[in-house]
Amino acid sequence: MANILIPYYSSYGHILDMVKAAAEGAKEVDGAEVRIVRIEEFDVVKDAMSSQEAYADAQNRQEDIPVATHDDLKWADGIIWGIPTRYGSMPAQMKQYLDSAGSLWANGDLEGKVTGVITSTGSIHGGQETTPITALINFLHFGMIYVGLPYGENPEQLTTDGIGGSPYSAATVAGPDGSNQPDEREFTMAKRLAQRVTKTAKALHG
Repeated sequence: MANILIPYYSSYGHILDMVKAAAEGAKEVDGAEVRIVRIEEFDVVKDAMSSQEAYADAQNRQEDIPVATHDDLKWADGIIWGIPTRYGSMPAQMKQYLDSAGSLWANGDLEGKVTGVITSTGSIHGGQETTPITALINFLHFGMIYVGLPYGENPEQLTTDGIGGSPYSAATVAGPDGSNQPDEREFTMAKRLAQRVTKTAKALHG
């Protein structure tokens, strides 16, 4: 048995779609229980962005997904984070959720939990590598065990096509205007990452 938590933040739905693919991959590992939770949006962002149709539609799609709590983190054996980029690192919404988990850090509650990242950027140069790498700093402070996305299992990375994915994380490229939808190869890599996190968590905690 392995409890897999997928906390994510998504403005326009790209990360939402990627973490749903990851959940499918995790569920394919025997004995895995998977829970998707969303990082709550800031009210000031809702007010500023609600007139954008694409943003409003994406937020409506997420209304029934539970808001992430610290108890969710304690429940998990493995955690797959859905983190879009903001200027090459995680958005403030995700950072606030982690910053507010100081008691979990103090008690060592997340030490030994297996973790990985899924990200989304506007272009292949917009944080595909820096977002997971800078997120890793936070996870190491919590004592988590980071799982990447090796080339040997993911030949899709060996391409000059404009798709997401790196040894550091599964990823999608949303396009400068956000109109791109995740490529099937990106979904495949998200599923593989989830399976890798789940198998490792099961081996350590099952």
